[in-house]
Amino acid sequence: MARVMNFNPGPAALPLGALERAQKELLDLGGTGMSVMEHSHRGKAYEAIHNEAIALTRELLGVPDNYDVLFLQGGASQQFAVVPLNLLAPGKSADYVITGNWSQKAYKEAKILGSARVAGSTENEKYARIPKLTELEFDPNAAYAHITSNNTIYGTQWQQFPDTGNVPLVVDMSSDIMWAPIDVSRFALIYAGAQKNIGPSGLVLVIIRKDLVAAGRRDISTIFQYRTHAENNSLYNTPPTFSIYLLRNVLDELKRAGGLSAMEKVNRQKAKLIYEAVDARRDIFTCPVEKDSRSFMNAVFTLKTPELEAEFLAEAQRRGMVGLKGHRLFGGIRASIYNAVSLEWVSALADFVRSFRQ
Repeated sequence: MARVMNFNPGPAALPLGALERAQKELLDLGGTGMSVMEHSHRGKAYEAIHNEAIALTRELLGVPDNYDVLFLQGGASQQFAVVPLNLLAPGKSADYVITGNWSQKAYKEAKILGSARVAGSTENEKYARIPKLTELEFDPNAAYAHITSNNTIYGTQWQQFPDTGNVPLVVDMSSDIMWAPIDVSRFALIYAGAQKNIGPSGLVLVIIRKDLVAAGRRDISTIFQYRTHAENNSLYNTPPTFSIYLLRNVLDELKRAGGLSAMEKVNRQKAKLIYEAVDARRDIFTCPVEKDSRSFMNAVFTLKTPELEAEFLAEAQRRGMVGLKGHRLFGGIRASIYNAVSLEWVSALADFVRSFRQ
């Protein structure tokens, strides 16, 4: 079977080794005579996978002991509501930095549930950059401050995170979690839909400081309280077992590849290849994102006319490259170059950009 070069924005490419392991174990997990999808989430066979996935998350990200690692459902979109449900107490307000569509949606959910304000935005510049730290105005009495670390639609990414002092910093890292090492202690809560960089759809990873879990509101539904899942090792209800199994496989591949420092090195090489190719062909291509805000995960660019874009996408398809059509809100081209997208695929795309209509 010939596998295509997959530049989809999510669900996205997964490491071949992780998929081959799943293929090998699909009908019989470790000699148990059952698929992982058939095992009870209370049984020892699945429990070992579940705990290994948590341990790998802690190891790869260096998660401190005073944080809980949770596997939840509903994706990042549900977390847009769950975060303020837990952390936004009556009489308090939350700060949001608006850098694209997903942070805008998170802000709107918070506004439904309580008081929220905009601490910074680049909407009037069509989200072509991340706000400078000096442009942000955080409320020192806010319940929390929220940012989105990488913006899949507009191709921007925070290169330096803000210091919010005593205000808990919450970050949606759905599209760049584990692209490189981070200092988890800089954040009070990290959440990330798995389907872009660390696993399949159906799973969201939450890393949250234990004191926030303890202080979370109790006057909300039990299933939406972080403490419920922290107290039950994310097994309060039936978790998405196959998604967690595949996440375990992906994280194991990441570890074998040298961890997040090794991943960052390759990711920087990939982004450099794409952006240099686009910038070298300004006769046809334009990257609208300011250079110091360009994403290492989602490179967006446009061509001079819609007809040229259609021609580019059709020829890319013929060359075995899929998933390059830009988001409907942005248009153009989007190359999502997550961890599992190989340097060879990106090199082939960069060569195509340089040679297109030469």
